[in-house]
Amino acid sequence: MTLNDIAVAYVKLVLAVGQHDNGYVDAYYGPAEWQAETAKHSLAALLQEADRLLQQCRQLPSPAPQLAVRQDFLQLQLSSVRSYIAHLAGEHLTFNAESAALYDAVSPTLTPADFDLILAELDQLLPGQGDLNTRLTAYHRDFEIPVDRLDAVFTAAINEARARTRQHIELPPEEDFRVEYVKDQVWSAYNWYKGNCYSLIQVNTDFPMYISRAIDLASHEGYPGHHVFNLLIEKRLVNDYGWMEYCVYPLYSPMSFLAEGSANYGIEVAFPHAQRLVFEKEILFPLAGIAPEKAERYYQVQAVLQKLSYAGNMVAQRYLDGEIDHAAAVAMLMKYALSDEARSTQRLRFIERHRSYVINYNLGQDTVQTYVEQLADNGGNEARWNVLRNLLEHPLSASMMQQRIAAQAQE
Repeated sequence: MTLNDIAVAYVKLVLAVGQHDNGYVDAYYGPAEWQAETAKHSLAALLQEADRLLQQCRQLPSPAPQLAVRQDFLQLQLSSVRSYIAHLAGEHLTFNAESAALYDAVSPTLTPADFDLILAELDQLLPGQGDLNTRLTAYHRDFEIPVDRLDAVFTAAINEARARTRQHIELPPEEDFRVEYVKDQVWSAYNWYKGNCYSLIQVNTDFPMYISRAIDLASHEGYPGHHVFNLLIEKRLVNDYGWMEYCVYPLYSPMSFLAEGSANYGIEVAFPHAQRLVFEKEILFPLAGIAPEKAERYYQVQAVLQKLSYAGNMVAQRYLDGEIDHAAAVAMLMKYALSDEARSTQRLRFIERHRSYVINYNLGQDTVQTYVEQLADNGGNEARWNVLRNLLEHPLSASMMQQRIAAQAQE
């Protein structure tokens, strides 16, 4: 088999796995007949097919340098598919072993003591009496976007993110998206990429949205996040190069480490802190009916909260590995991630559904940030945009980025 043959077989394997888990195929923009012809095979048969393709991929001759990354990435994707089939068949891995098998990455091991100093720092910033979670919840109420203003605020945020991205990344004139507001989901927002440069972006309104989330979600789900990533993959790798393995996106795969990490890091690239603060104070805060003079302190608080992002990984690892029960996991999220009880319960539902996927947001962001900023070599924001665009068009897994970071450091 050639690399192209294996790529086609891989796509059909992923589609077949999707017959067992309807959330596995996050996006597909390949030939319609491949999807229509997909039959439901036993997990044992799918596992056998994954093993066959992995062996075929490993036996391929060493490719030309420009194809080596493609072949390596496909092999990692195949290995991940195999691991997910085994998971569906009942194989249980620890949290760290699962994340390594599915996402090519392992989150750092942290304990509650690692977050105590951050909680103490936040304690000094927040007014009022009572425990930290209660005070933060009360503080955040002043920054909730009223329901009748949500669409105006989110539309302004995503239009600005789109305009900023267009200044640095050439986007097809036909690219577009639609926003829907939904309820009863385990996520806060989701991009459903439909192909042909079009996305459906859904925003969950189970809870009030804080003002900071408008730019975060607009950038993460849209520009330069998931929408841009997917259309660049479709345009460059599938349509231009004919690399068909990229016409399907299995959610639980190394691709998600890059997708989530770049979408989170892209927020900062599109909206450097000083520029973001100006835009928020001049546009978004007034649209939301929130006093702009509160913005500086609010973002001081958000910056400290960001340091707690790995607390969710810590709780997920302990809960999924059976070290703590449901009630203890909610309590730990409330204490160390500082979400209220309702949001912590929703977050635990996400962990139960998506398991070690949680590492892709924070570890993914930190890995992408280190990679981009090291290769940008202090070249300023334009250089960061250039490296980020190249990474989106030429995907690398976690270990691939780490290898290049190490090589760059030695030069």
